[in-house]
Amino acid sequence: MTTFLFTACSSDGEVGPQGPPGEDGLDAATATIFEINSDFFYDEEANLWTTDLLAFEDFTDVEVLETDIVIIYRLDAIGQLDDGSDVDEWSMLPQNFFTDEGTIQYVSNHTFVDTEIFIDGNYDLSGLSEDFTTDQIFRVAIIPAKFYASADFDSSNLESVMKELDLKESDVRKVEMIK
Repeated sequence: MTTFLFTACSSDGEVGPQGPPGEDGLDAATATIFEINSDFFYDEEANLWTTDLLAFEDFTDVEVLETDIVIIYRLDAIGQLDDGSDVDEWSMLPQNFFTDEGTIQYVSNHTFVDTEIFIDGNYDLSGLSEDFTTDQIFRVAIIPAKFYASADFDSSNLESVMKELDLKESDVRKVEMIK
């Protein structure tokens, strides 16, 4: 037979000295969105179009962590509201287009250091229309994973993301990448 004895300290008595200050909790990176205007260049060996490598440190002073979420949106068009004002129409990557020759897709890959955007397809892309490869505008959203997991928003909708992150158009850093 085993016996356990528990003892407890009384809350009576003097309060001990304050301990040393602790470190703050993990300071996750702050959400940020930057916009790039870029031309693509053709990689004949891979049969795809690509942007330059986009290093996050070149576009933001926010530390990007390995766990952060990176979402890229492409400007599809500028629409018009009923009151006559313009509104941007954004689509989250990947984004497909069906051409007479076959299918192309805007895709991206990223690390916590950089990202790259590609146009891939199921046919010879060397003659792809400049409508797809020139003067393309993208927004790159970097969202802390902790925030992303706890937030309730539609990540496929850039407007919803910006609203949830409390970011305004004036908060979006614009970067020219056209060659």
